[in-house]
Amino acid sequence: MQLTPEQLVAEFQDAVMELYFARKRIMLLEAENEALKAELGSDDRPLGPEV
Repeated sequence: MQLTPEQLVAEFQDAVMELYFARKRIMLLEAENEALKAELGSDDRPLGPEV
C-alpha cells in the first residue's frame, strides 16, 4: 500500500495523538495504582488468600 505524503502526515498525526492519550491514561492508572497500594498498606489484614 502506497500512501501519499498527505496521508503519511495524517497517519503520523493520528499515531502521535494515540500516543498522547495512551501516556495520559498510563499516568492516571499509575496514580490509581499508588492510591490502591497506599490503601492496602494502611489496612491491618495480611495480604494473600484468606485461610
